[in-house]
Amino acid sequence: MTVPVIARTRARQWPLATAVAVCLLSFVAFWVAQRLAHVNMLDVMVYRAEGETVRAGGDLYAMRATSANLAMTYPPFAGLMFVPLTFVDVPLMRTLATAGNLLLVVALVQLSLRLVRPSLTGERLWRATLLVAAVVVWSEPVWTTLRYGQINLLIAVAVLWDFTRREGSRWAGVGIGLATAVKLTPGLFVVLLLVAGLLQWRRERRWNAWLRMAATATAVFLGTTLAGALALPYDSKRFWTHTLFETGRVGFAEETANQSLRGVLARLLHTDDPGLLWAVVAAALGGAAMALAVRAALRGDKALAVIVCAVTALMISPISWSHHWVWCVPLLVLLVDRRERIRPAWTVWAVPLVFASFALWWVPHDPGRPELDQNAGQMLLSAIYPLTATALFVGYALTRRAPTGPQAPARPRTPAPRQAVAKE
Repeated sequence: MTVPVIARTRARQWPLATAVAVCLLSFVAFWVAQRLAHVNMLDVMVYRAEGETVRAGGDLYAMRATSANLAMTYPPFAGLMFVPLTFVDVPLMRTLATAGNLLLVVALVQLSLRLVRPSLTGERLWRATLLVAAVVVWSEPVWTTLRYGQINLLIAVAVLWDFTRREGSRWAGVGIGLATAVKLTPGLFVVLLLVAGLLQWRRERRWNAWLRMAATATAVFLGTTLAGALALPYDSKRFWTHTLFETGRVGFAEETANQSLRGVLARLLHTDDPGLLWAVVAAALGGAAMALAVRAALRGDKALAVIVCAVTALMISPISWSHHWVWCVPLLVLLVDRRERIRPAWTVWAVPLVFASFALWWVPHDPGRPELDQNAGQMLLSAIYPLTATALFVGYALTRRAPTGPQAPARPRTPAPRQAVAKE
């Protein structure tokens, strides 16, 4: 009696063990590939320099770091967060940054799965998490995030942690507030929460989870920003009154790495400043996309609302480097999960190819700003992420949404023929 039970138990555990082995093998290969590519982890070196500047009491926004002469672009609170990087030597910091980001890939995949398919739990959740992580780590946004030692995965995990909390959790909103205090763009999620919450309140006349999350996120953002102002008063005043509006200090708008609407328009118009046209286009597309996100939220489709909001933030931001598009991970999870409802069906597999192709780097992008002289084909390649996102937005807006959830009509089922059931 015992042997068959053990055999069955091992058989059930083997798929999870396989997933663990596949994920570890993929991550080891990824680590080796990055070392062979001599990745410079430029951004984590800038973060370290920012932490050192804070410790030394220097001028945070006058600082320049690395051979690329990069400046601080985040709010002052981020400088405080980077101080711990100065407590270890550079080789160890690089190793910890890579290892930490690989763990964050796993966390991002699992939170994406929980957001899209809440019923997936236990061993099934972990098996799916590890297998998906083994694949998406090779996507261009994730590869580039680890190449530079960026914090994009941490920001996305903080936001998704909020949206996957249990109903009524008092902690929901903390992650969004902290992420916004570090990088501002997650603040668009607060707009989503507030608008959806107010519309639901107007309908039900009662406090709801959307408003509670918005209030928590806002309180955390204000609290951490105030803490940054108390710790770094000069830097805080300079950032919120001056540096915040210097979009040029982040980089040239026309760079092919800039996968935002502003980058697309800069390359299309052969200028480094598309000016008012960008503001008009971003406002129009952003408003329409956020309307889709709010509609999805009010219909109970939280996963779609969150992902549309995330992609919208990437589209309308003045600068969205390709590594900021790690939100492709939950997007791909959503597309695959709903593949039977998506038309045309090839879309489900075309979108992963977009993020795995590295196509935006097929165009000239060496020093000398060749992006200002792109031809039509090069423009299409260097706009591949915004074009894909816009196509998905339009496709969703034009698709009649089938009823889901408890209000969906039951599909008529043909009675199956009776079969003999063997008694144990």
